[in-house]
Amino acid sequence: MTVRRTCWWKHALALVALVATPVAAAGITAPTQAGAGDTVWTVGLGASGQLGSGSTNNRAAFGQAVGLIDVDEIAGGREHALARIGGQVWSWGEGSKGATGQGNLVDQPTPTRIGSLSGATEIATGHYHSLALLGDGSVRSWGFNSLGQLGDGTLTRRSSPVSVSGLSNAVGIAGGRDMSYAVLAGGTVRSWGGGANGELGNGTTTQRQTTPVTVSNLSGVVSVAAGRNHALAVMGNGTVRSWGLNTSGQLGDNTRTRRLTPVTVQGLSNVVAVIAGADHSVALTAGGDVYTWGENTRGQLGVGGSTDRLVPTRVSGLPEIRAIGAGRDTTLVVSTTGTFYDWGHNDFGQLGDGGTATRRTPYLVPGISNAVEAHGGRGYTVLLRDTD
Repeated sequence: MTVRRTCWWKHALALVALVATPVAAAGITAPTQAGAGDTVWTVGLGASGQLGSGSTNNRAAFGQAVGLIDVDEIAGGREHALARIGGQVWSWGEGSKGATGQGNLVDQPTPTRIGSLSGATEIATGHYHSLALLGDGSVRSWGFNSLGQLGDGTLTRRSSPVSVSGLSNAVGIAGGRDMSYAVLAGGTVRSWGGGANGELGNGTTTQRQTTPVTVSNLSGVVSVAAGRNHALAVMGNGTVRSWGLNTSGQLGDNTRTRRLTPVTVQGLSNVVAVIAGADHSVALTAGGDVYTWGENTRGQLGVGGSTDRLVPTRVSGLPEIRAIGAGRDTTLVVSTTGTFYDWGHNDFGQLGDGGTATRRTPYLVPGISNAVEAHGGRGYTVLLRDTD
């Protein structure tokens, strides 16, 4: 879900899975991009066309999405996906809510360019909505809008991109289930959409927010990420703040208490990226270590067992990691050598191991090399590989 991208060398979230231009703050800043991807590979559930294979069949092993080359970035929504090639955005998957941005409400099994959108520098997804950051600092959105997650001042579903109101200096974006976020050039964060559980971070439980508001007591932010009902922010000093729903400990403050404004995630330092699944959270440190916390009923924390963790726990058995991603109940990581590990729920084979058994510790996916970043949604995974 997206959340937002988490190649730490590329974006200091996510996505879907995070991302922002470095903020002038002491300590951690977003590293520069080390290399671009090329082709897109997918596995798992394909019923809505979210695998981009040209069909609605499932896949038990990774296969290439049709027609995508020279891809710079990917994002995964609940049942749809995006790819950015230069300033152009391509979409595929579930279309009934408008999340593919193709001007219609039909599923799209083959990646197709969104013709009305250009100049994109970053992409992000929510459950059934999508976002694009443009080079001029403005943000476009499209898809489902029942809680104002498109930020255009309405509750109207949009099948083509519209402008988010009042944003002109954004440097990063993220999408949660029914909410959206933008990091501004000065290091503050704007939020909009559903806020009944404190997801807006402004001290309220507003159910619908149709235009951006300011997240309270938050400055010096490098990047943001969002899950089903919670959000995370990487700070310039390498710590992490969180807010929203906390029933599974996904805020990492050693409680299960909902937070309407940001609190500090305990025990983390030197963090360069964060990502969120539905109800779990993941952080990557400058040294290449991965920490997880929150819901663990489906093994999504990778620490063994099924017990939720209320504070971050280091995932063992991994090499040095350079990128993190998440699906609804999965965690996806890429090593500095381009190998790919994943773990968590596997009901549709989204882990790419040929089976459907849950994995509660990291699994090295065979046959994958030159991986760049990975994201996912409900029952599927999308992977970017550098095949140059």
